[in-house]
Amino acid sequence: MSAAPLVTVENLGRSFDVSRPWLNRVIEREKRRLLVAAAGVTFTIGRKQTFALVGESGSGKTTVARMMVGLIAPTTGDVVIDGVSMTARGQDAERRRLRRRIHMIFQNPYASLNPRWRARDIVAEPIRAFGLAGSRGDVDTEVSKLLRLVGLDPGDSGKYPHEFSGGQRQRIAIARALASRPDFIVCDEPTSALDVSVQAQTLNLMRDLQDRFGLTYLLISHNLAVVRHMASRVGVMYLGRLVEIADVREIFRAPRHPYTRMLLEAVPDLALSGRPRKPIAGEPPNPIDPPTGCAFHPRCPHATDRCRREAPPLTTLPSVMVACHGVTEGRI
Repeated sequence: MSAAPLVTVENLGRSFDVSRPWLNRVIEREKRRLLVAAAGVTFTIGRKQTFALVGESGSGKTTVARMMVGLIAPTTGDVVIDGVSMTARGQDAERRRLRRRIHMIFQNPYASLNPRWRARDIVAEPIRAFGLAGSRGDVDTEVSKLLRLVGLDPGDSGKYPHEFSGGQRQRIAIARALASRPDFIVCDEPTSALDVSVQAQTLNLMRDLQDRFGLTYLLISHNLAVVRHMASRVGVMYLGRLVEIADVREIFRAPRHPYTRMLLEAVPDLALSGRPRKPIAGEPPNPIDPPTGCAFHPRCPHATDRCRREAPPLTTLPSVMVACHGVTEGRI
């Protein structure tokens, strides 16, 4: 029997009220306007694995990530990490203990580090917050160890964030994430703000740390090359919903959903195979006023009347889960 997953996301959803003020709505007879950032998101992450969420900007990836670590409360659904619910009542004590074991690496190292704190204080914050070291000397020793672990010189720990390069700042953020000795780390576009020359170094560091400490990652990315290098399973999101989930090899070998195919066809052909590249056609619809039925049907070359009327459920097929009437009907 396979081991139970470390993370279970069940029917997760989040809506934001973007309505005008109440008095304006009454006077102009307007209805409330809700932006559905995520709806019905369901997946699991196995221990020591990396699950990637991909999709265009605005697809809801970061909203899901923030709900999973407790930065945003979900409107519907739940996140269960190692048997502890992030929303259920009666598990407050378990959630407090769980906080030490989850962390998040944010997209922009220029904004995620306190500019008024020195590097040693940034890395030491989780150690002090969770009481993981006794004396100040023990804290300093642990900080030096973490900085060496991510390839930084402990002698630079007295510097402020603006004195480091972008890649070095992200290494400080990684050291801070490791300081609480976590099991699960959410990585929200961890290399998108970095120069191409240091992206590979950062990704290789994250892989080495995962192997060394048995970490579980949720990777948010729009870069499919990064996903192919890092992930073991992939979930493709479109307008707040998952449209396909499969092993990373299966996604790149035989994508099933038309949107997944469009994403892969737009990837630059570095192998110079001669295959033509196709830019993704159309624009994502307005999430405040989404289309009826399948949200992708205005951009889909295989859409039928059923696609325009009826939203497809995420259906389990051999080796893949996909939300597409064309796939389940055998048309695609």
